Amino acid sequence: MLRFSLSRGRTLVDRKMLREGLRLGIPPMIQSSVNALGNMVLQNFMNGFGTQTVAAITTAYRVDTVALLPVVHMGTAISTMAAQSDGAGDKKRIFRFFKAGTALAAVISVVLTLFVVFMGQYLVSMFGVGEEAALIGGNFFRRFGCFYPIYGLCMAFRGALEGIGDVAYSSVIGIVALISRIIMSYTLVGLWDNMVIAYAEGLSWCVMLVLYFVRFAVKRRDLGVQGR
Repeated sequence: MLRFSLSRGRTLVDRKMLREGLRLGIPPMIQSSVNALGNMVLQNFMNGFGTQTVAAITTAYRVDTVALLPVVHMGTAISTMAAQSDGAGDKKRIFRFFKAGTALAAVISVVLTLFVVFMGQYLVSMFGVGEEAALIGGNFFRRFGCFYPIYGLCMAFRGALEGIGDVAYSSVIGIVALISRIIMSYTLVGLWDNMVIAYAEGLSWCVMLVLYFVRFAVKRRDLGVQGR
């Protein structure tokens, strides 16, 4: 039989660990809340293009979510290895893992780009949408898929930064990218019509990449490692 006992003078909560948990947990929580609100705004925007576009883009994003899983998990792997290396005090190894993971993410992203560009329309049609919606979905992927390598690099940088504990900045970048995506969707619609949905998200990834690159360069300098 297990017995639990409490004694005076012993704290039940490690305040240092609690602060660290809050520091790492609150930024993603805020980002998730903002993303939910932002997605509602974008969904309302997309609804203005009619049922065929809504069906096409909604289905395309289902395919996109599955297609990008290898890239997302590569970023998670980089984060895990960077965190382990940082905890062990081996700063140089962080950059070795980052470079190897970035190369793999880039190759995987290019393969996925070719796959969705040539197979996008067929993949969308597999979900039972009409011919018009499948055609729109194919056009969407021919534009959107070209940004996959950008997203792959973003996930590599994000993984490295979060691995060394820079979670707050990563969450801020995600929010900035979402805001830029919303702004570009509304301001560039006259240029690209319903395909602005693809271009706006792809360009928001470009914004993310620039911000991640700048932050990573600063962090590398602060850690005193050149990452050769």
